[in-house]
Amino acid sequence: MSAPDVGDLAPDFELETDTHGTIRLSDFRGRKVVVYFYPKDNTSGCTQEAKDFSELLPEFEKAETVVIGISPDTVRKHANFRAKHDLKVILAADPERQAIEAYDVWKEKSMYGRKYMGVERSTFLIDREGRIARVWRKVKVKGHAREVLDAAKELP
Repeated sequence: MSAPDVGDLAPDFELETDTHGTIRLSDFRGRKVVVYFYPKDNTSGCTQEAKDFSELLPEFEKAETVVIGISPDTVRKHANFRAKHDLKVILAADPERQAIEAYDVWKEKSMYGRKYMGVERSTFLIDREGRIARVWRKVKVKGHAREVLDAAKELP
């Protein structure tokens, strides 16, 4: 299966969240959606990214854009993560890696010479018709949420 790219129909998913019950990407058709994949709740980069998206959420809402963060963590871990850091974005749990694999973000990674499988920090901006408008892979957290917001504002 090839990685979804700009112009492709975004792979639909159905995942549980800590606050919104079960959500489907297709439920948001007609709105723009940011789907950002991150490795793990309560790690420094993932926490900063979630805080940045949460801080900008009112501006994303003005731009008629939903923000969904997805990691392999459980709903319970997401609830603790949200409470600890006062997060505002939707956090979807994907322990079975349904969406993670559909978006081709489950990759071999390396840390301190040790190889392991994990989520490659990636973001997808999806237009109102459900097509991928922008893709960011191997995301660096600093300034990323603002860059995604600017791209969302440019989309009709």
